[in-house]
Amino acid sequence: MRAAARRLRQQLGRRGALLTMKGTIATLYGYAQIGQPPANRAGLSLLLKAAPLEAWGGAWVAAGVIALVCAWLPPRMDWPGFLAVWGITAPWSMSYLVAWWPLGEYPRGWVPALIFGAFGAVCLVAIGWQEAPRARSEPPRET
Repeated sequence: MRAAARRLRQQLGRRGALLTMKGTIATLYGYAQIGQPPANRAGLSLLLKAAPLEAWGGAWVAAGVIALVCAWLPPRMDWPGFLAVWGITAPWSMSYLVAWWPLGEYPRGWVPALIFGAFGAVCLVAIGWQEAPRARSEPPRET
């Protein structure tokens, strides 16, 4: 079991592991927006003018699936996954930010704006990461 987990970890690498986590969160968040939309939609007024919440939920699910698929691609070929997650978080962050200031519709809008902004910004940082070199296994020593 350990050997299988080690092979999986080596195949995914750090970038793939991050994309797997981000993709899972984005997919589940989108599913929640579709299945049980929040009653309080304060801060989302700009987004809802562009598309209904179900469409945005579908976009979250799509971004999550893209990230999950890209997690298994070789490093430097996985960039669409990072951009997909960032691409869905940016409009949400901006919508909350604008609802807080300058519109003043949602006094606590800065909080979700920072949360969604940070969630997406991690992808912009990680897209430039180099994957750690794989450790070479040494042959067993004879004593």
